[in-house]
Amino acid sequence: MVETHEELRPYLFAIAYRMLGSVAEAEDIVQEAFLRYHEADIEAESPKAYLATVTTRLAIDQLRSARARREVYPGEWLPEPLVDDEAVRHAETADSLSLTFLHLLEKLSPVERAVFLLREVFDYPYDEIARIVGKSPDNCRQILARARRHMEEGRRRFDVSREERDEVARRFVAAWEEGDTDALVELLAADATVYGDGGGKAPSMPVPLVGAERVAKALIGWGRQAHERGITHRPARVNGEPGLVFYDVDGHALWVAALEVAEGVVVAVRSVLNPDKLAHIPRAR
Repeated sequence: MVETHEELRPYLFAIAYRMLGSVAEAEDIVQEAFLRYHEADIEAESPKAYLATVTTRLAIDQLRSARARREVYPGEWLPEPLVDDEAVRHAETADSLSLTFLHLLEKLSPVERAVFLLREVFDYPYDEIARIVGKSPDNCRQILARARRHMEEGRRRFDVSREERDEVARRFVAAWEEGDTDALVELLAADATVYGDGGGKAPSMPVPLVGAERVAKALIGWGRQAHERGITHRPARVNGEPGLVFYDVDGHALWVAALEVAEGVVVAVRSVLNPDKLAHIPRAR
């Protein structure tokens, strides 16, 4: 059973984390799934099939409860970020792990999210999805079509290569570090948006900030304030996207920012500042 745990835990975490956008909740659900597997003592069924089913169903239940909490969440809700090797360990498909993608998933109901992820990310057949979510295969096809429409509403731009994203991000960070407003504006989409998740526990914007010039000036202003406070930063891969991690003088992560790049410009910056969502990030070396 130890071998089964080691082999399947990353896969189950990949499902639960995409469903919930929470590292801690995903880990708790995976642990609960293994406990139920032990208690069921099922020999005939594939451990992977059984555990994936339990994990998905637990995540649906958890998400229904979480959605009620998110309705009264202070400001914007963003997923907990995975930084650097965390993302490598937990994600076979980087695009479906990005904060951009997970943020879009918030448009979907719990069952829509499960059907969409199982089919589009994990390539489950419809009959297996139907068994997991308790629907008919035809109903699952309808749910998937609806989920795809919701997701496409938020995808206005073409995808670009990882190399192009990294190069745009490098130039963007350099302009920001130099305090060059004009250069920063050129690297921002006209409707560039900054999202901030402080969870009521860290300073953040109550609503997203929109517009290239407004975003550029705000980012440079925040950068100067951070420098004055002794806050340091380093480039990082955040859920597979280029980004930055900011640290206080004691090396604790203060916030994590992911850059969404498309068509040669930065279209969104998603910053997680809620300390509860950063507790799993190691201190700066």
